[in-house]
Amino acid sequence: MSSQSAIVTGAGSGIGRAVALALLSEGYAVALVGRRNEALAETAALAAASASTAPRTLLCPADVCDAAAVRAVFDRTVATFGRVDLLFNNAGIGAPPVPLDQLTDDQWRGVVDVNLTGAFWCVREAFRVMKAQSPRGGRIINNGSISAHVPRPNSAPYTATKHAIEGLTKSAALDGRAFDIAVGQIDIGNAATDLTARMKEGVLQADGRTAPEPTMPVEHVARAVLYMASLPLDANVLTMTVMATGMPYVGRG
Repeated sequence: MSSQSAIVTGAGSGIGRAVALALLSEGYAVALVGRRNEALAETAALAAASASTAPRTLLCPADVCDAAAVRAVFDRTVATFGRVDLLFNNAGIGAPPVPLDQLTDDQWRGVVDVNLTGAFWCVREAFRVMKAQSPRGGRIINNGSISAHVPRPNSAPYTATKHAIEGLTKSAALDGRAFDIAVGQIDIGNAATDLTARMKEGVLQADGRTAPEPTMPVEHVARAVLYMASLPLDANVLTMTVMATGMPYVGRG
């Protein structure tokens, strides 16, 4: 069982919740970050219900778009658990799937603020803490997307930010080398969450068809993140893709 501590953003639902529960089951102390305290409390309750001993959780309601709030999350985590060994940088949103010329200024900015700027605030604070703690260092895992490589129709804000996350990951991985900070990225395709429920009914394809797509249990993503987190800091998974095998990603679908 691990005695390490982690911060998981977007921990109140979906992939963030699944990863937080997996980390807690492995003995991590986990700061649960999200905008809705009640959702974070549900995650903590789920962990407690399945654990033989009380999991160590810290509820941190915060908006990653607020740089001061992000800094406070890291400071609270250090004050509570002593250090930060892992950041799962997961919080993200999408815009309505409308034609590009119909996107509003606020829809574009909203996605960029959460998916890119918020992710950067978290990476910046992780660097600040991980460089200063003893033993020095830690690991950051950014949640990218297969959209970083192959976009869907009508997804410009989401796809642009996920391309940017790939650049942030590689830059941070380079800048973190001297400080024992390992930075990697997981690109996920069609994990079964509330956000992908529409896949069963059919989603727009590149050729104009609407077709259903297979999904995979979100627990597979959590297991992949656990593997990335389990490595010693002298080894790093820079990028990993985990996806439903039958989804239209390679070839013509």
